[in-house]
Order: sequence, then C-alpha cells, then structure tokens
Amino acid sequence: QVRLVESGGGLVQAGGSLRLSCTVSGRTVSVYAMGWFRQAPGQEREFVAHIIGSGGRTSYSDSVKGRFTISKNDAKTTMYLQMNSLKPEDTAVYYCAAGRGAAGYDYWGQGTQVTVSS
Repeated sequence: QVRLVESGGGLVQAGGSLRLSCTVSGRTVSVYAMGWFRQAPGQEREFVAHIIGSGGRTSYSDSVKGRFTISKNDAKTTMYLQMNSLKPEDTAVYYCAAGRGAAGYDYWGQGTQVTVSS
C-alpha cells in the first residue's frame, strides 16, 4: 500500500508561483510512475504532469508546458510541482498520484486547493 499527502496549495496572484509537495509513504519501492492531476469546479480531472521510471522521464500537458516543473527525490518519498507564471485558469484542486506500472495510477492523494486571482 502507498499513501500520498499533498501540501503547498494556496491563494496566489496571477503571475506568481507556488510549489506543491506530495509526500509518499508505504511501499514506495513498488512505485513506477508519479504524477499530478487537477480538477476545476464543474470540470473533469485532467492530467498535468508525470515522472516515470528510474530515469525520471517527464511529460506535461500543453496547458502547463514551460511553466510547471515536476520532480522527485531519488527515494521516491517526495514529489514536487513547481508552478510559475500562474494563470487564473490554473485554479483547481491538485492531486498527486502514484502507479505500480505503466497502465495507470493506483494511489491518489486527497488533493490541495490552488487558487489564482486575476
């Protein structure tokens, strides 16, 4: 079992920055992929970024590419999402997730609110 806890959300003005953290505990050795997703009010949850495998290959959605950076420590116990040049449309609940393979994510955090004011 793997447990995920997000932190670092809050209220920020447009153009500002935030760094989200995701603390991972439990059987972290089984984790292959780690990712961030977000869900805005009235919308479906969407992919933001992921980091995969021991090499740490990353991928981003087009809407955040060039502004957000995903990273993790070597022990896979903490994952980060550095968010720069934030826009009001980035407002959402952000979730971290972890998966044991490439087929999808098995574990989810409870989410942290990010609000960007214009």
